[in-house]
Amino acid sequence: MEYSPVCHSLYVLWSSPVKKKLILLSIMFFIWVYMLYSCVGYCSTMPSLVVDRYRGKETGAAVGRRTESGRTDLVSRLLAQPQPWEDIESDYEEPSIRTAASRDLLNNELEADRADDWDEMRGEQQRAPEPSAMSSFSNGSGSKKLPQAIIIGVKKGGTRALLEFLRVHPDIRAVGAEPHFFDRNYENGLEWYRELMPKTLEGQITMEKTPSYFVTREAPARIAAMSRDTKLIVVVRDPVTRAISDYTQTLSKKPDIPSFESLTFKNRTTGLIDTSWSAIQIGIYAKHLDNWLQYFPAEQILFVSGERLISDPAGELGRVQDFLGLKRIITDKHFYFNQTKGFPCLKKAEGSSKPHCLGKTKGRTHPNIDPEVVQRLRDFYRPFNMKFYQMTGHNFGWD
Repeated sequence: MEYSPVCHSLYVLWSSPVKKKLILLSIMFFIWVYMLYSCVGYCSTMPSLVVDRYRGKETGAAVGRRTESGRTDLVSRLLAQPQPWEDIESDYEEPSIRTAASRDLLNNELEADRADDWDEMRGEQQRAPEPSAMSSFSNGSGSKKLPQAIIIGVKKGGTRALLEFLRVHPDIRAVGAEPHFFDRNYENGLEWYRELMPKTLEGQITMEKTPSYFVTREAPARIAAMSRDTKLIVVVRDPVTRAISDYTQTLSKKPDIPSFESLTFKNRTTGLIDTSWSAIQIGIYAKHLDNWLQYFPAEQILFVSGERLISDPAGELGRVQDFLGLKRIITDKHFYFNQTKGFPCLKKAEGSSKPHCLGKTKGRTHPNIDPEVVQRLRDFYRPFNMKFYQMTGHNFGWD
């Protein structure tokens, strides 16, 4: 049998003891390099002890406000009409200087928000799966990007549920706790913000949610300065129910706060609503949306119904996936309804094979509110709701 020149050369190469050792050493070297690369990739996913905190400057002014000609014709015509907050001056006044009691309540609400953020963060840590060798290697090969989509509101609207549901999608990576970058931590700079983001691969979307952005006056300009292409998602809910839920959260942390009724009115006899209370002010959605439309076109903002997120989670998640340009992977098969909590839960959460419901801070029982107070609030919100329906092109059925 004749050997080809190639086979003969390989035989001679392998038969030499010295060359055989060189080949084995080369193989061992390549294995060592591969292990080192994997280790570096895993370590890069660990939290950094030192973060470069360069001071970012306010760039909102440089971005400038969108001109009327930059909006869609529909939005221009709607906003050209008299605004409801201009028409009913007797019922609505811009909050000015708060009383001492209002300031104390605001501090209580901020503390309650931070406490709930901490509860959510602990929940994330408790159910975080142990990283496998392959997932660690995969994470190491990704990169941290600024978010392409942000859930900007509203507080007590269902934002945590939406984010938890979205994280089931393989092409979505999201921060667990709320970064509060565009309202509380903007001076830390964009690099600080980027470091908070999870690593993503090509084709994956980076997301975060901070509900207070929607009511923060500076947030639209700051997000536009980061990227005008950012997709914005707002979960809205009946503003009366939302206000009661907001109060319930604060009450759970500070049981000694005044009653809902006493906080709602400036004067119970005249029925004048106290719009300096944030629980009331947040629900004036049309006013806050007007601020966002100065910087982002209406088609770049998706409004999710908090009510439908409970009654038909798969349907609302379908709309969100379409808005983000993703394949509809999250469907009815991912949910079951929890009778105790009164809202849907995931059959399998991200990174887990077990069912998952939102934590104990979600689904609190609301206190009984005087029906007359509830009706007065409905009357107060009605013109704002009508304007909001016009601005969004969607009737949410709150009236």
